[in-house]
Amino acid sequence: MTHAWLQNLMYLALLLGLAFPLGTYMGKVLDGERTFLQPVLGPLERGLYRLMGIRGDEEMGWAAYGWVITLLKLLGFAAVFLLMKAQGRLPLNPEHLPGTVTDLAFNTAVSFMTNTNWQAYGGESTMSYLTQMLGLTVQNFLSAATGIAVLTALVRGLMRRNAETLGNAFVDVTRATVYILLPLSLVFALFLVSQGVIQNLSAYVHTASGQVLAMGPAASQVAIKMLGTNGGGFFGANAAHPFENSTPLSNFIQTLSILLIPAGLVVSFGRMVKDARQGRAILAAMSVIFVAALAVCTHFEVSGNPALARAGADQIATATNAGGNLEGKELRFGAGPSALWATATTAASNGSVNAMHDSFTPMGGLVPLWLIQLGEVVFGGVGSGLYGMLMFVFVGVFIGGLMVGRTPEYLGKKVEAFEMKMASLAILIPCAAVLLGAAVSVVSTAGVATVSNPGPHGFTQILYAWSSAANNNGSAFGGLGVNTPFYNAGLAVAMLLGRFGVIWPVLALAGALARKKHTPGSAGTLPTHTPLFVGVLVGAVLLVGALTFLPSLALGPIAEHLALR
Repeated sequence: MTHAWLQNLMYLALLLGLAFPLGTYMGKVLDGERTFLQPVLGPLERGLYRLMGIRGDEEMGWAAYGWVITLLKLLGFAAVFLLMKAQGRLPLNPEHLPGTVTDLAFNTAVSFMTNTNWQAYGGESTMSYLTQMLGLTVQNFLSAATGIAVLTALVRGLMRRNAETLGNAFVDVTRATVYILLPLSLVFALFLVSQGVIQNLSAYVHTASGQVLAMGPAASQVAIKMLGTNGGGFFGANAAHPFENSTPLSNFIQTLSILLIPAGLVVSFGRMVKDARQGRAILAAMSVIFVAALAVCTHFEVSGNPALARAGADQIATATNAGGNLEGKELRFGAGPSALWATATTAASNGSVNAMHDSFTPMGGLVPLWLIQLGEVVFGGVGSGLYGMLMFVFVGVFIGGLMVGRTPEYLGKKVEAFEMKMASLAILIPCAAVLLGAAVSVVSTAGVATVSNPGPHGFTQILYAWSSAANNNGSAFGGLGVNTPFYNAGLAVAMLLGRFGVIWPVLALAGALARKKHTPGSAGTLPTHTPLFVGVLVGAVLLVGALTFLPSLALGPIAEHLALR
């Protein structure tokens, strides 16, 4: 038990300690400054510009920027969809896996294009090596890079005065890929190979006993799936598979990598707006929520299942609960590291799993569900987590401005009606997709036909699926059969709303801010770097989450928890 809490403390110390040097480096990259990798990777960057036929000094307005991001994603969707349909006739398919059915190909292509990486399939039994590498892994890079690019555009909107442009989307995506995601993934993939994660193009191994050992280029996909907060597993068991997550050390470092870039980008934000205190304030707000969620999840998972003792099986309960609630968990890792991973992967938009969330205790399972429903702004996805949190910052300064009777301001820009409308859309569109999707599911035959558990637990399975899709997380609670036309189509629509329904309002808000003049602060301006504002920001995030989802949580995990007592 004590070991789990010590590991959590070490995790937090390493995460916050590494965020500052990495964030400083990423801030230089996103500001277009020279870095130590420029001599090595500069020719690659310039070569890509020539290949695409673009000029780095050409800038775009917010609408053009948004259309470029949308076009990149649509091209990615088409590539993955066609690869999945045609893979049976393409090379690098030693198991001769056929093309997938259309609704699954559509769902998966949308999933990886939106950085959701929701998987209604088992990778080793569905995807060829070519589809994994050329389709899924490439989208892992591009979807993460577009999130960083949109964040960069929003920061420019905050910093520019009387401007009509937000930069060049092609340049921002290229820089994020070449200077941030690519080098980090290369180093991380080599580490994973050293730990035993496989990386090959061999045929599957068929043993004399009839066992089949799946092979493939796993390490290269695992590296970017973690660092890019993508989460799609090379194998169906995701990070519980020993070929994908081989040792306790690889498990810890993979957990750390989930939040590394999101935390670093908060530091980058402080550097890019020329006020490090702003980044530290947002980082503090994220950390407060994360620590509270991690404490709750760890407590309930390491405490075990109270129903065992109540059943009268005292000796069995003592022996079983000695290591915590181990149902659905890898014994190589245990309850504590599984709770840490579940909290980190849902605080971000990562969605990878090393344990079955369906087997968590009710309150332990509530934590990852609730973190997703907050909009994944507690560190959140690469880029998307911070620009999502900045929407809550605008809500916070607006509330603060109303309280003191002044027009609210943030970093010298007035937050007026249009900005609040865009921030509200970005916050509420995913919420609406979750609740409407879950409501349709529970009243439709197709929606409840594949639920494995009746009652509150089954409702939680449905609610988790829609929350994961609409907020672009991609993890599955488990126990719900989702490879059906109903869920493949419905969840794909939720993914699209969760990604584009946020990106477009954010860019529209960025364009509006860029056109504004700078307003000097005064005695009546609400400081946005103080502990007081950290509390206001935390309150805004929790208030929206509580008002929106508390009734549904009461019908699911909370009701199940009360039934166990």
